[in-house]
Amino acid sequence: MIKIAICQLRTETDRAETSAKAKAMIYEAASKGADFVVLPEMYNTPYSREYFKRFADMGHADAVAQLSAWAKELKIYIVGGSVPERDKDGKIFNTCFIFDREGKEIARHRKIHLFDVELPGLRVRESATFSPGKDITVFETEYGTMGCAVCFDLRFPELFRAMQQRGAKLVFLPAQFSVATGPKYWEPMLKARAFDYQYYVVGAGAARYHGFHYESYGHSAVIDPTGACLCMAGEDEEILYADVDLEYVDEYRAQLPTSKLMRTDVYRLAE
Repeated sequence: MIKIAICQLRTETDRAETSAKAKAMIYEAASKGADFVVLPEMYNTPYSREYFKRFADMGHADAVAQLSAWAKELKIYIVGGSVPERDKDGKIFNTCFIFDREGKEIARHRKIHLFDVELPGLRVRESATFSPGKDITVFETEYGTMGCAVCFDLRFPELFRAMQQRGAKLVFLPAQFSVATGPKYWEPMLKARAFDYQYYVVGAGAARYHGFHYESYGHSAVIDPTGACLCMAGEDEEILYADVDLEYVDEYRAQLPTSKLMRTDVYRLAE
């Protein structure tokens, strides 16, 4: 059994304040036996183009070093939400860094699908700031293979099928769905990805910042391979806990072996 803890925090405009809150929540989760602690998308940066570039200019090295140090000290895995990562060529990525119990970076996922939408009351163009990632992210742990995607990646089932084909039994999804999209789409899509690909999906949302021009939906959740919701948060700051059993993934897939029954002679994902 694996204990998952989602730190549904509210990102502040002051980076140090947010970091202090993240540390306090991570330490509390570790004290309660969490094996994996998960943060939301852009956990240290207000979700706004104005802040993305400003925080990217401040660099991501300090945030990554903090996450690594906390993981090593507490002997836990940390799925570090995401931060603005600027590469050596000056491109900015929306990147999730993942660390093992020794503080070693074992994976990083650069958000593949950028959120460029115009909805009633919501206009976002992530591509004005970020470059898209190009890699499907799976990684090995002492418990088995896991995957990672970020927020809008959830809309694209092919990515989640690809993670299943690469052995994932659990997928982490740091996110910041908004109050404009979350009530209609968040839970159904988490359930669909878990149900279709028969693994656990851990959706880590940010707490709502009332009055900020982008208000996150919160409602972090853990979904099991049958599509059942094991637990769900509200919209405010909290730590959400769930126990998951990856052996159940094998058992359920044996009962309903959909991946084995796929007609790859008729259709398949390109490698």
